[in-house]
This record gives sequence, structure tokens and C-alpha cells, in this order.
Amino acid sequence: MDKTTHFFRTTDTERKWHLVDASGKTLGRTASEVASLLRGKHKPVFTPNADMGDFVVIVNASKVKLTGKRTEMKEYFHYTGYPGGGVFERFKDLMLKHPERVIEKAVRGMLPHNRLGRQIFKKLKVYAGADHPHAAQRPQPYTLKHQRLGA
Repeated sequence: MDKTTHFFRTTDTERKWHLVDASGKTLGRTASEVASLLRGKHKPVFTPNADMGDFVVIVNASKVKLTGKRTEMKEYFHYTGYPGGGVFERFKDLMLKHPERVIEKAVRGMLPHNRLGRQIFKKLKVYAGADHPHAAQRPQPYTLKHQRLGA
């Protein structure tokens, strides 16, 4: 019996491109599956300390939804670094100005908070509409698994 642990490097893996349509999908459930794809947890060669994941292109970010009253109540907080520099931004306002940032913030929060997480996050491409400039990479449509049927 082989008892050696195999550690895989980033160069040992093949990166695929996935296309996720976020229209009508719940924000958190979509973000958790996308974060898993970006990290490479769906692969048998997953290594926690290496960037083994795939590229993910998300389209129709402006059509993502939240459940319950979260659309009116959710706020994002940012501190500028100056005294009294706390800035609150409501979910509804952010969806009107930059809908892709909503998904980016949700996915970034589910990745490691270190240099590996910053490297992994660069493989995420989010677009508000249905068009994207990554047709040359031929992204394969990816169906999300953890969507509630009644939602």
C-alpha cells in the first residue's frame, strides 16, 4: 500500500473556463459554488496551499437576487482609513451603479484572506449583462447545483 502523500503544483493542473449565468439565482448560493470552482475544490488534485482552480465568467450579474427583505436591508461597509471615514453603501444602490461588485464582494469573502486568495480572485470575471469578451477561451456553461427549487 502506497502511504505517500502527493502534493500537486499549480503547473500540474489543467485550467478550464466555466460560464455561469446568474440571472434569477440567489447571491450567496451562487457565490459559494463559484468560490469552490475558483479554488479547485471540485478536482481530485485539490491542494489547499496552491492555486488549482479554474477560471469563472459570470454573466447577468445585474439579475442576481437576495431572499426576504435583504434587498432593502443589506449594507456594505468600507473604512477609508481617515477618522470618521466609515462609508456605508446599500445593496440597492450598488446594484444600480455597479452590479458586478456585489458578486465580487460575495465571492471574495469566501476565498482565503491572504496572498493566495488574492491570486485566486484574479480568475473571476463578472459582467452585468449577457455579453463578455472571453469567447476565445470557449467557456463551458456551468449549471449551479445548490439552487433551491422553490426560489
